[in-house]
Amino acid sequence: MHRLYHYPLSPFSRKVRLVLAEKKIEVELAEERYWEKTPEFLRRNPAGQVPVLKIGNRLMPDSGAICEYLEETHPTPPLLPATPEGRYEARRLVAWFDDKFYHEVTSKLVGERVFRKVQGTGYPDSANLKAGTKAIKFHLGYMTWLLESRRWLAGNEMTIADFAAAAHLSCIDYISDVNWNAADSVKDWYAKIKSRPAFRSILADQVPGFPQPSHYADLDF
Repeated sequence: MHRLYHYPLSPFSRKVRLVLAEKKIEVELAEERYWEKTPEFLRRNPAGQVPVLKIGNRLMPDSGAICEYLEETHPTPPLLPATPEGRYEARRLVAWFDDKFYHEVTSKLVGERVFRKVQGTGYPDSANLKAGTKAIKFHLGYMTWLLESRRWLAGNEMTIADFAAAAHLSCIDYISDVNWNAADSVKDWYAKIKSRPAFRSILADQVPGFPQPSHYADLDF
């Protein structure tokens, strides 16, 4: 069986978990406190980041490269569109969420509220929290704009872009920092995606010291 070294509130880990589950690839989850940078983990990935997928004796880091590999080796169901334009748009949005959204929102909200505590690096920085809270409004507005003309973020079929976005938003929803009432179309989109069987393990995550909010695993919010 494959093994995935991950951390429950890592959006990059969650994206890979969603792809594995959607493609019905069985995997053993191994939680990794990657910030401790143990010699054993650094041998798996010198970059010291999760996720790392182990297939046989091969160790594969980097969520983007892992997802591309899984798409090529397990093409059904497809998570990239059939056309070059569609694949471009899906990949563009993955980059949007894994780069821009992560640095402007996820790293500030989840980073300050959760990782400060679990890593023992002090109290939350109010300036970062304020910046993340402001930035998520912009991103929800952008997602709303996309969904006005599409069934899913990158087009009319679900793609890896939806999993990337849902991975980040699910981490933020775990700490109740998404105002779903301010973005009805995004809320409807998220309800669809979190109702998928692939999302079950994400909704079952428990982080010690941070209990799930009551709505987190509720498919009807």
